[in-house]
Amino acid sequence: MNSASAAPAARGTAPSERLAGFASLLREHGLTVGVAEQQAMLFAALKFGPCQERPLNAAWRAIACHTHREWKLWPDIYERYWHPEKLRGGVKVSGQTRPSRNLRQTVQAMRDHMDAEQPASLPGAQQASPQAAADMPAIGQDEQDAGSPRAQGGASRTDPLHQRDGQMWMPQDLSNLRSAARQITARLLPRATRRWRSAVRGRRLDLRQTLRHSVCWGGELLQPVWKVRREEPPRLFILADVSRSMESHAALFLRVARAFALEADARVFVFHTRLAEITPLMHRDTPVIQEKVNAVTAGFGGGTRIGASVQDFCRKHARAQLNRGARVWIFSDGFDTDAPELLQSALGEVRARGARVTWFHPTRTVPAAAALQRAKSVIERFVPLASLADLLAARAVLH
Repeated sequence: MNSASAAPAARGTAPSERLAGFASLLREHGLTVGVAEQQAMLFAALKFGPCQERPLNAAWRAIACHTHREWKLWPDIYERYWHPEKLRGGVKVSGQTRPSRNLRQTVQAMRDHMDAEQPASLPGAQQASPQAAADMPAIGQDEQDAGSPRAQGGASRTDPLHQRDGQMWMPQDLSNLRSAARQITARLLPRATRRWRSAVRGRRLDLRQTLRHSVCWGGELLQPVWKVRREEPPRLFILADVSRSMESHAALFLRVARAFALEADARVFVFHTRLAEITPLMHRDTPVIQEKVNAVTAGFGGGTRIGASVQDFCRKHARAQLNRGARVWIFSDGFDTDAPELLQSALGEVRARGARVTWFHPTRTVPAAAALQRAKSVIERFVPLASLADLLAARAVLH
């Protein structure tokens, strides 16, 4: 990156906003960086100046990293944000472009900006707050009324988990999602199999193991071994709609799906006009995970083929794992461009294999889509899901 190309970007974007963008990227990768940490990072930048990047990097690392995992993750995140020109073999697939980010010019601009404004009142100055516009969700003019619902769900903007337009998810929010997923997973009824396992107490004697244990007692059967039926947790499949009508809810749905992928070993799929599995992305925690999740949701703007996607899921992707007791969760508003009867037929195939279908919708009531109304007979239950509170309320019916 040369200075000629970086100078216009440095003049066009406030330094505190670029630092806020860096803090936002750190939060996306699980680092606990709040307002206090951003202020400390801003003070360190003003203290060291633009020509001392090495001590500034070390200071920021000490402020933002609290665990060994975060300490090891830091160099990659730092290089990707401040020195993307050093990375080789990386391809940006999110379709978005960012202004040039040169750390030296950013720190110098910070110093100039603070000197020009109020250097003495920096801790309390509102204009120098590191929580700048990059941390604030983009709210259009049509959403500024308090009673204006978002997209399909009509969720209130007062709950922090209802609106994530800027993808600014704090670590405690993700922890709450995982905690809710853990509680719901514990309530899913296990499936009894034909196999047996050893147990301290049981109703059936394991004769082979009992005879083996009797050797140490001189052949006396003093230590009987029992066995019970082996139970397996139900297989969980999540199909998330990422079409245009679900754009404002896709961020919540994908993070809920990731929580269940980590806690319940669920397989996660996304669909718009076609179906794609993203389970490997849900299990990985790398600096490029956000861009890859953005890539799989790049179908915004296309149609929605729910029936064809569910049919593809049943016949191709999960054909060997759909069995009695499996759970199939669909996150969608139900508006389908396929023929209305196709969704009913596809879900009928899923039910015929013994799986149980639950439909999560972002509205308070069941959507009035024609395809969804036809398929009501093969859907076990409908659950509203527009916030974390809805997910917690669903614990009583998900079993």
